[in-house]
Amino acid sequence: MIPGFEKIVEERIKKAQEDGAFDNLEGKGKPFVLEQGHPAPDDCRLAYKILKNAGYLPPEIELKKKITQAELLLEATDTASAQHREVTKKLNYLLTKLDFLRGGISPLITDKYQENIIRKLS
Repeated sequence: MIPGFEKIVEERIKKAQEDGAFDNLEGKGKPFVLEQGHPAPDDCRLAYKILKNAGYLPPEIELKKKITQAELLLEATDTASAQHREVTKKLNYLLTKLDFLRGGISPLITDKYQENIIRKLS
């Protein structure tokens, strides 16, 4: 942590404790229960739970959400439009980025998009 920053954080936590900010927290006085069957290693589960509760999503999940949005937008646009081409480029970029994160290679177009192309060409 940044020197001095840690001290500020500790002071704010102590002040919040004195003011009773932690008195009515959900689960107070109960043992902390981690999700059973969670794929994360035991030593990382607490950190993942904290991140999840803070609204943080791992990069892979965030990319999957963006891919789904791009696929929905692609379905809603005319295949001959400039917007369709731009969304296709964006989708290909997102899929490539996801593959890079996973360390693998996947097709540059989604199955739904491929089906649409085959249907239009038939």
